[in-house]
Amino acid sequence: MKAIKKLVLFILLILIIIVIVILLNGYKVYSEAIEKTSIEDKVSSIRNDTNFTSINNVSMYYKNAVISVEDKRFYDHFGIDIFSLGRAIMNNFRAKELVEGGSTISQQVAKNLYFITEDSFSRKIPELFVTLDLEKKYSKDEIFELYMNTIYFGEGYYGIYEASQGYYKKDPAELNLYEASMLAGVPNAPSVYAPTVNMDLATKRQKKVLQTMLKNGYISQEEYDKTINYK
Repeated sequence: MKAIKKLVLFILLILIIIVIVILLNGYKVYSEAIEKTSIEDKVSSIRNDTNFTSINNVSMYYKNAVISVEDKRFYDHFGIDIFSLGRAIMNNFRAKELVEGGSTISQQVAKNLYFITEDSFSRKIPELFVTLDLEKKYSKDEIFELYMNTIYFGEGYYGIYEASQGYYKKDPAELNLYEASMLAGVPNAPSVYAPTVNMDLATKRQKKVLQTMLKNGYISQEEYDKTINYK
């Protein structure tokens, strides 16, 4: 029994050391990134863009659609949604592959600001530190603004203004439920869900967006039915 206890303690010690090393390496990457360009400078650059869209100038349908499908507890968590993360880990474990990310809107902003070219698990740690910084420095509405102005919608469209104009020839504030729910689904996989790429897959993704909106109380059954049958 003593030998087993010692072995367990040894394994736990090794795991703790590994976690500490990962966190330290992640913090180093984070520190180097913000030292090169501060979060404030990144945000200022986005806000100074000609096509920057304020949260007050976007359709509420779009805002509600994004929050519903991407991060329904956005206004309640501290940047990390423990429940979504736990669910994603379990689903990925069952599927034996990466089928669900679990990233919050805040985490996606952190990725878009600093780690958009990184596609490895190792970026998750520095991304976490940036996320916590964003939550300290900016309000939830400001973080959402950063999200919708930096996310990629396919066809070379970055940000909700370019996407709204490019796909529907409208300002973001004019998007109806059909258009807003379609655009909210695209960033999950722009090369697949862009309506100009495959309308059938785009519509399936849109349906999922609408289902989450209905489930979370953002739209009525009547609005859901009407939009599903919209032509």
